Amino acid sequence: MKEKLEQILKNGLQETENAKDLKTLDDVRVKYLGKTGELTQILRGMKDIAPEDRKEVGIVANKVREALETALSEKLARLEEEKLQADMEKEKVDITEPGKGTKRGALHPLSRFNNKFIEICVEMGFTVIQGPEIETDYYNFEALNVPKNHPARDMQDSFYITDNILMRTQTSNMQIRAMEKMKPPFKVVCPGRVYRNDSDSSHSPIFNQFEALVIDENVGLKDLMMMIKEILKRLFGDNIKIRVRPSYFPFTEPSIEIDATCQMCGGKGCNLCKGTGFSEFFAAGVVNPKVLEMAGIDSKKYSGFAFGPGIDRSVMVTNKIPNIKYLFRNDMRFLKQMR
Repeated sequence: MKEKLEQILKNGLQETENAKDLKTLDDVRVKYLGKTGELTQILRGMKDIAPEDRKEVGIVANKVREALETALSEKLARLEEEKLQADMEKEKVDITEPGKGTKRGALHPLSRFNNKFIEICVEMGFTVIQGPEIETDYYNFEALNVPKNHPARDMQDSFYITDNILMRTQTSNMQIRAMEKMKPPFKVVCPGRVYRNDSDSSHSPIFNQFEALVIDENVGLKDLMMMIKEILKRLFGDNIKIRVRPSYFPFTEPSIEIDATCQMCGGKGCNLCKGTGFSEFFAAGVVNPKVLEMAGIDSKKYSGFAFGPGIDRSVMVTNKIPNIKYLFRNDMRFLKQMR
């Protein structure tokens, strides 16, 4: 029995030393020290050894087990270290190589302009509000002094869902909702998308508006002009020039349209501004007293004014974009250029 144990020790140490990888080493462990291993079988058969020899055999068997466990542990440590070094060598990075760089994203030009306009208005004391894009005929037309069969409805080719529900054609719907819920005086702006059945190089069926409304005592056209001049200066600089044209909107009286120096050509004249050197930026006016009364505001005590730029056209002009449809295409060439 002692000779058999010594042979197990000799073979086990030799196979342990010859193991080239972790799997082979684990096979050696199982062969000698596993549940059915050669040494384990001897230890389990100790009861069959003569009592006078059992102690001596037990001492030798324990020494053999300790020797094998020590050899296996040391070999395991060496193999794991060798594997670690090999993995590190394989994954080594040459820090002297030039970097590949990263491609940075950027906000869409519509978002940039919209954010800038919001910041300016917030600095001037406005509150930003949001409203539904699917609107009732009442808020989109009737409450804005555009009753059924009014000729002004022909100015906007609308997308109706039902006879009473449509995609809003303007963010002016939020004027009414704000006046119904808020107590004067207040200043609000409502940026958002609007929808009209219109499409050419400067018009899109989906576009963006930015409606601003001021309700207070004794405010009028003079206050409106002062505010618009300040906003345009903050947007385009002190050298910006403006011109005012009379216009018509059912919800304002008087109504005006405000042009500013064309940013595409710098005022020299181009196709976009039709050679005038000016581009349309704002539609504006003093809120019609009928609109105030319909929203529950005393038109004898309070007055107000509203204005709004066409965000998409403003972005076109300031970024020298020839066609509005570029703003709505996922064309990476355009997006990279705008970045």
